[in-house]
Amino acid sequence: MSGELTLKLIDTHAGGDVSRIVVGGIDPLPGTTVREQMVYLRDDADGLRKLLLSEPYGIPEMSVDLIVPATNPLAEAGYIIMEVMGYPIYSGSNTICTATALLESGMIPKQEGHQRFVLESPAGLVQIEAEVVNGVVEAITCGGLPSYIDSYRETIHVPSIGNVTYSIAYSGGFYALVDARALGFSLTLEEESRLSLCAYAIVEAIQAKGGFSHYTLGDVGPLPFLHFMGPEEQVGDGFYRSRSATYVHPGVICRSTTGTGTSARLALMHHEGRIQPGDKLETVSLRNTGFIGELISVRQEGPHQVVENTITGKSYVLARSEIVVNCHDPMVDCGGLHHILTSERGS
Repeated sequence: MSGELTLKLIDTHAGGDVSRIVVGGIDPLPGTTVREQMVYLRDDADGLRKLLLSEPYGIPEMSVDLIVPATNPLAEAGYIIMEVMGYPIYSGSNTICTATALLESGMIPKQEGHQRFVLESPAGLVQIEAEVVNGVVEAITCGGLPSYIDSYRETIHVPSIGNVTYSIAYSGGFYALVDARALGFSLTLEEESRLSLCAYAIVEAIQAKGGFSHYTLGDVGPLPFLHFMGPEEQVGDGFYRSRSATYVHPGVICRSTTGTGTSARLALMHHEGRIQPGDKLETVSLRNTGFIGELISVRQEGPHQVVENTITGKSYVLARSEIVVNCHDPMVDCGGLHHILTSERGS
């Protein structure tokens, strides 16, 4: 036995965030839902995530999405999201990339014009709208998770920074939302490393205060994310634009503004009475890429006003490849991985 196996990948990016879509080489996972399959990967086969986000195959700034069969008959396919911080149940940029890869690979047949289908994420069913022009996927609109404000304009003392005012939103994960200008940032690419250090200090301080509980999911772990908000400008009727940056892990500022970060902004703007259903916000990254969030509707859930929203963006295919996984390579750790690798040899 050579110990050499292969994984089939489609590398994509949306807004600069690279998502590696795994389309072959992994055995079927146990679980009656995509959420249960995600839990199995997390608890018993985390080697796939570590392999593809670490040297020599990848870097922590990337994401991985594993295509799995849908367990709900309404969905065309399922997908499991893996990032350096773990297994988020939802991600806008990963959903946009996954939907694009499924269409561009033919796993879901493309239809010219406006196309609708459903995917199954660990968070549940996701409605997808694709715009296909001359055979090219030009835009993907996906449903964002219901979002709400948990805490509004609280203040915390952060060593080396001082007092910081922040709000907490849930949009698929809990986000700290902070005013970039109040912290001395213009949200330019040159500030990226300083933004990361600043966000890390703030997140550590908020985590030390305690965790947050979702109104139906309960304890979803410590606060992982921070979103820097630039000034908003109105660029059209019900259309706003703002520079933004999202921190997800020590040393990692996302290349894009992130879909969940954009959803969190919509929840805050509605909480402050500054947007209504039908209004849109374009968040613009340090690299001048953007996502457009639209507030669809609002409903009351206990003490929370919950915002239904969509996120629109474009993904590009970077590569279609087979990578060799050689478990005898001293740089490759097959622990937590070998038992889910399909035992077919690459040619």
